[in-house]
Amino acid sequence: MKTRAAILTEMGLPEPYAQSRPLEIGEVDLDPPGQGEVIVEIRAAGLCHSDLSTVNGVRPRPVPLTLGHEASGVVVELGPGVDDLRVGDVVVLSYVPMCGQCRCCLDGRPALCEPGNAANVQGTLLSGERRIHHRGETLHHHLGVSAFAQYAVVSRRSVVKIDRIVPFEVAALFGCAVLTGVGAVVNTAKVPPGATVAVVGLGGVGLNAVLGAVLRGARRIVGIDLLEDKLDLARQLGATDAVAASDPDCVAHVRDLTGGGVDFAFETAGSVRALDVAYRVTRRGGTTVTAGVSHPDHQFSFPHISLVGEERTLKGSYMGSCIPPRDIPRFLDLHLRGLLPVEKLMSERVGLDGLNAALDRLAEGHTVRQIVVP
Repeated sequence: MKTRAAILTEMGLPEPYAQSRPLEIGEVDLDPPGQGEVIVEIRAAGLCHSDLSTVNGVRPRPVPLTLGHEASGVVVELGPGVDDLRVGDVVVLSYVPMCGQCRCCLDGRPALCEPGNAANVQGTLLSGERRIHHRGETLHHHLGVSAFAQYAVVSRRSVVKIDRIVPFEVAALFGCAVLTGVGAVVNTAKVPPGATVAVVGLGGVGLNAVLGAVLRGARRIVGIDLLEDKLDLARQLGATDAVAASDPDCVAHVRDLTGGGVDFAFETAGSVRALDVAYRVTRRGGTTVTAGVSHPDHQFSFPHISLVGEERTLKGSYMGSCIPPRDIPRFLDLHLRGLLPVEKLMSERVGLDGLNAALDRLAEGHTVRQIVVP
């Protein structure tokens, strides 16, 4: 099968991306699906900061690759051994394929699936195979999805069937932004009703964390970001307070607002500086959760005595500690009931040919979720 796709051949090209054009939009060849694989027609894909982090080299991946990891679509072909899906099923794609057999999967923590994460690092499907070819060269897969394309070959373990009544543009957000942001609040931190919460970094994941805090009944929710338009949107989504990260007294202001710090602080910017703010606005006995992904070389330091003497908790959250086949349907149900209005996070729709310029808008920070419609 031939399809158009966005191909990244070199990381670290300079901004503006509309000029350096790191993504080539070209025709690629897809192999038929192998054992336990399917072909999905991509109907919508979200442009996420993790995609930008691959383009700029902050999160290195093997290249050349077909980019994109947050998407929804329709199953159009089944590989051998796939007997629980049908052609025409509407699906959301998950960026960590779950083997179901490793220790993490058996412990109910498939976001940490060992074979799945190994495949993602190597740029393959869960089977270890690569199914995309361009001009005689085999391309790598991006997080087992490669969604910036008209069609994608994916592992059955990367697919979650959903209800047809959800619009594709909305459903795509549940593959990453909702899982990561809402999941960090609901699954990782298990925020109780009446708690106080701060969210540092109000992109797609951070604003979903705000929605998660509203959903859990937090009595005070403080949004923290550099950009005023992001702070305004956080207020619209239910944040009770908004504090500019550029304010030199930001930490003191948050601690004053919350009577000594918040019960739960979430870092969602993928920045050590943001994590430092999140840690410092957390109260004695509180929990700091980091869901942002920074460069592998970046280090975070904090006073050891604060962790012990204040009985603090510092936790990581990957993919919101979610089990996608369980959490995607239940989060979608909450959306349909009006409790997770994630449609408010959609900034604009772009085609494949507009992706390089869309990367510039994402890098500037003045957009939340641009929806790619192949």
